[in-house]
Amino acid sequence: MNILVIGQCTLHWGRMEFGNIGNYYIMEPFFRELHKAFPGADVKTTMQMSARFCTAENLSVLPLDCYYNWREIELELAKEELDIAKDYCVSGKLRQHTPYLDAVLWADLVIDFSGDIWGDNANFLGKDRFAVGLYKDLIAQTLGKKVVMLAGSPGPFSDEATLALAKQVYAGFDLVTNREPVSITLMEPLGFDVSKTHSLACPAFMFEPASGPQMDAMLAAEKLSKTGRNKPIAGFILCGWNFEKGPFDLWPRDDADYEKFAQTIEYMTEELGLEVCLMSHSNGFDVPPATFTLKHGRDYPVTKQLENVLRKRGISTNFFTLDGVYDTWQTKAIIGSFDLLVSGRVHAAVSGLSQQVPTVIIDYGHEPKAHKLLGFATVAGAEQFVADPANLADLQDKVCMCWQNRDEIVAMLGQRIPQVHEQARKSFTLAAGLFV
Repeated sequence: MNILVIGQCTLHWGRMEFGNIGNYYIMEPFFRELHKAFPGADVKTTMQMSARFCTAENLSVLPLDCYYNWREIELELAKEELDIAKDYCVSGKLRQHTPYLDAVLWADLVIDFSGDIWGDNANFLGKDRFAVGLYKDLIAQTLGKKVVMLAGSPGPFSDEATLALAKQVYAGFDLVTNREPVSITLMEPLGFDVSKTHSLACPAFMFEPASGPQMDAMLAAEKLSKTGRNKPIAGFILCGWNFEKGPFDLWPRDDADYEKFAQTIEYMTEELGLEVCLMSHSNGFDVPPATFTLKHGRDYPVTKQLENVLRKRGISTNFFTLDGVYDTWQTKAIIGSFDLLVSGRVHAAVSGLSQQVPTVIIDYGHEPKAHKLLGFATVAGAEQFVADPANLADLQDKVCMCWQNRDEIVAMLGQRIPQVHEQARKSFTLAAGLFV
């Protein structure tokens, strides 16, 4: 069995592995479950993963050019490949080879893994990015391959120029599995054929945290050990998407932009008696020719400015900030040490919920909104804890409700998360079922 994994998550080297921590939560279990469902399969991908990852997860990487490489002619190249594929179906001869066409012809199964960027959001990554991806899917469909889209959150779709093509390609998938149930409710009114769509769960729920003596020592050094706490500790994670004013990477920001978040933390410390731990859920990295180095990512300056705003409010004794740089496994273990989590990053919330940490999810505050936050919360049975960042009362009320009902939430998650794991695995067993 030959499997080709493509999709809008095809980004420059390191982006899916070392940057946004949530990306890696998905990648590791995705490929592990893929190999379980297709034992002995040869897997190739256009995603630019490290040599370590390729060895550990048994796959090989194709050049970035196969999918998209930020050239002005990306769309023209994809259309030409489609024409070549159509000619091949008639003549049985390939009039021109390209790396992508050769990879598709090699494959028995083509998997589109695009996450939440199969739709309008793809074009934030590059010119004509969504259209190019649609043509890449259509080429595989034209060549008669089994083509599936796994573990996605498709949409939104507001661009009339690509909507018709998107509906055509979507109908041509042999199988679609979404990571949440909200996507399908947005697609049906637009006329998408969802008859082959299954609403399941994200593989990230299955990612395993670091454990053992070294991790225990790190938690103790960061004052996050479960034993000997004077107060319960709540994690607080904020990112650029949670502000009312965009874009997400706007910098610098006014202190006033943090006001509702600061007031919410003050409520947590003064009214609920919690100690609050501020942390970043993204990393950055230096790449060759420099020596690879993991470092703070784009969320860290946001966290530090929030820290400064809080200090100005005079509650410095009731919160602290994690200033270290932590890998993905360590980050999940840190989140698992919290008694409560308030997160503006959806996969940080997944990290908490999957470890039975009562979790409030801060929604995105500006466009483009991401329906996946409500969707992921619904999968975990926590939809009532998605908070509007523009509404202070809603933020505080949902934090209060989550904390007051923490015992019931922990018990609920203890029953729910194993079911979520089974939902996540089903993406891969359904794909394997296409070949029975």
